Amino acid sequence: MKNKNIHNVVISALFLAIGIVLPFLTGQIPQIGSMLLPLHIPVMLCGLVCGWKYGLAIGGTLPILRSLMFGMPPIYPAALAMAFECAAYGATVGFLFEKAKWKCLRSLYRSLIVAMILGRVVWGGVMFALVGIGGGMFTFSAFITGAFLNAIPGIILQLVLIPSVMLLFHKTHLVKLASGGQSKKYSHKEKYKN
Repeated sequence: MKNKNIHNVVISALFLAIGIVLPFLTGQIPQIGSMLLPLHIPVMLCGLVCGWKYGLAIGGTLPILRSLMFGMPPIYPAALAMAFECAAYGATVGFLFEKAKWKCLRSLYRSLIVAMILGRVVWGGVMFALVGIGGGMFTFSAFITGAFLNAIPGIILQLVLIPSVMLLFHKTHLVKLASGGQSKKYSHKEKYKN
């Protein structure tokens, strides 16, 4: 158990480092970053590979850490709202995939889609609160535009890239995925024990 925890800490730190570096591929241009959503990818992978607690921790830390190190995203309100959003992504995708009966691509996509929706709702709620505290107004149309319309390229990228990376991790034995439906072959007796 101790080795598993150390393994998860090391892998989580690796995802944190990837999350710090990955947005440089968008050239730190906010418009491109908000379309491709590079911070979301390592956070969701962390939740899937290491579990929901690690996904929550890395998701909540990464946007604020990047903001403090590089000034992008700006700390208020963007990085604060993104911290809650990414924490929701990492925790939700990790929890749902962990609780899925079969660790297959169907379960992976189901977990991803629910996490993407919930994370965006969390982001909208936090933005509404933060902008309201600052005396501004965060409208429903701003939420739809920021959470969905501008994010379509990033959503597509995540739905293609994350399962592909998980399949690669499966081949390298970092995670176990099932090809058909079951996460592993059970003997008749084991099946009814679980």
